[in-house]
Amino acid sequence: RDFNERCAQCSEVNWGLTDGGRFYCRSCHNVTERTREVVNTDFITNSRVQTISKGLRKQEKNDGGSEWYICEGFQLVLKKQVEALEALGVCPQMKDEILCNFWRCYLQKSKQAYCKRPAGEAVKALSVCESSTDVDSDPERPSLLHLLSLSESEGDLQTDCSFASSVSKVSESTSVYSGSVDGSLYLMKNQKEKLRMTMPMTLSFCYMALLWVREPITLSELLRFVVEGHIPYLNVFQHFPEKMKLCGLDLKIFCVESWPVYEEVFNKMHELAAFLDLPRFPDITESCFLHPDMLCMKYLMEANLPDELHNWTCRVVKKIGIGEVDFLTLMPGNKSTRKVKYDVLAAAVIVVVLKLLFLLDDHYEWLLSDLAEERNKNNTEGGPYFEFKKWYEVVKHSLDVEQKKLDEERAKYLWRCEKPLFYSVKNKSKVLKRRQMVVNLQNQFGKLSGSVQRAEKPNPSSFQLSWSEENTDGSCFHGHSLKGILQEKCGLLTAMNPDYWLCTVKLCNEKLCGHLAHYREVEFPQSYHFVLGLFSFLLRVQPSYIHDEVCMIEHKLFNKKLYKKLKYNTVLRK
Repeated sequence: RDFNERCAQCSEVNWGLTDGGRFYCRSCHNVTERTREVVNTDFITNSRVQTISKGLRKQEKNDGGSEWYICEGFQLVLKKQVEALEALGVCPQMKDEILCNFWRCYLQKSKQAYCKRPAGEAVKALSVCESSTDVDSDPERPSLLHLLSLSESEGDLQTDCSFASSVSKVSESTSVYSGSVDGSLYLMKNQKEKLRMTMPMTLSFCYMALLWVREPITLSELLRFVVEGHIPYLNVFQHFPEKMKLCGLDLKIFCVESWPVYEEVFNKMHELAAFLDLPRFPDITESCFLHPDMLCMKYLMEANLPDELHNWTCRVVKKIGIGEVDFLTLMPGNKSTRKVKYDVLAAAVIVVVLKLLFLLDDHYEWLLSDLAEERNKNNTEGGPYFEFKKWYEVVKHSLDVEQKKLDEERAKYLWRCEKPLFYSVKNKSKVLKRRQMVVNLQNQFGKLSGSVQRAEKPNPSSFQLSWSEENTDGSCFHGHSLKGILQEKCGLLTAMNPDYWLCTVKLCNEKLCGHLAHYREVEFPQSYHFVLGLFSFLLRVQPSYIHDEVCMIEHKLFNKKLYKKLKYNTVLRK
């Protein structure tokens, strides 16, 4: 009654007090930093004393743990991930100016924060439980707690789970099955109209923020950094404060025992952008790293292909219009535009160029390679001619070595969390002692078996395969010439090969079957499969994803010829 200032958000004078003694607006639930100074203890009602004392008993019951919510856990995960991205060189503004605003908007849209108490079954359950509890319902308890930005202290999140935040039988019953307040209710909710937060969605948030600021990190690189351990994802809950106890359903939500999947993270990112009603993303122009011309240059270097191929990739990009700003820029909620996978698209452009020049039919590329080998024997001036056969042998050897190393690392990966999980202070010493005993035994057996200790985590790099032109063994093909397979026609260099084979004549309906075309290894030449496998390893995606983009590019490139052919076949059938 003594606080008569108007609310900064709704201009009403209708204040209440939180448990922490701060004023909150009963009309819009805005929490202020202003606190009430209590001089006389008579001002504190009996119900308030009972509520505080019950909270303390609950804290002792949980062995020093404090109340926390699932959305608070995901906020901590996002905080750790964006800090790791900052350590990799991402602009600092992405944390508080971009990702934090996305997260706040998600909490409001999903009615977890920045909104009135949602009506539904959970609220009805609360009213029933509050009527049966021994503590009187507190009309002045706000439904919104204070939300801190991702850069502030951990664990304080403005949440709308007021039905669980009130000290009642609801929270007591849920604590039996989970360490969090709303763990069981979180999985029981029917969230058909709103996206339920999951661990893969944390990566979708990060990728969406990276795309907004146009950072030079593709989705495939983001997921690779996760697998390599540079970005927290697997067992990230070990970084939670000790007061946030995880057990039961909490582990089902935060414990991940599989690698993140490209398609799932990509689709969730687009669903999130539409769910948040985000405006058009910043334009992807020719100077952006995500432009196909830029990415093609990067992947040509990593695939150890001649630099001259970049001119051909640029011609293909310009010819079919996939370098236009409107095609590349994300417009959330626009179903007429195609979802662009920037890294996969660039790899597919390179595959199409290789098919244009070398055909990749298990015959023509080897014939050109033999001709280039003969010319290199008599070549005394200029750079060497590009030999497809020699390139295939060099790259295949390096690819096999790296693939074997990757398979071994995945097989040896320890899915169990390094930090032991204990749910009781009484068992803490036993768990730590048992864990230390296991580590000592592993070290002793490792010394007896002569196994090599795991090396330190290597520094992150955008390139998985590196090739140096300084090598004298001729394993680098960047400076090799394509003159042996090109001819000048009307002032332009064209391919000597006049033929081209299509991966598919007719595209499938992507919305119905999920793919533009179906890929089976036995139905395509081995050279084509090897090139797909190379870029599949570099991007850590399935070859079918690249194959889909190849088919899309081919149909854009040969649209007129395909239309005439299909029209001619239709006339013959009639």
